[in-house]
Amino acid sequence: MTNTEKPVAIDFAKAGGLVAGIVQDARTGAVLMLGFLNEESYLKTTETGFVTFWSRTRSKLWMKGETSGNRLRIVSASTDCDNDALLFRVEVEGDGLVCHEGTVSCFTKPIELGSK
Repeated sequence: MTNTEKPVAIDFAKAGGLVAGIVQDARTGAVLMLGFLNEESYLKTTETGFVTFWSRTRSKLWMKGETSGNRLRIVSASTDCDNDALLFRVEVEGDGLVCHEGTVSCFTKPIELGSK
């Protein structure tokens, strides 16, 4: 960031205090998971360098991999043009199985689409 650039202000107000956080493998480009961040988890993420989400079901901070060891070390982060979604390019620590179902990616269930 140059001296003339202002820090990006993430728009947490637009979706009730949460923004989507897309996690992508920095090496392969694969989309690994999607979680949600509030201002507190966003600050924790930027302070630690590891993706920390806000658990909507447990109403608490949740660092991905804190129990499994598959933490998400941030290589780079960016926001979309509306500043209401985040993209984290990461290196996965541990055995690399990001999904709680034991797969590398949470996106493993195909959806049948109608013919065109």
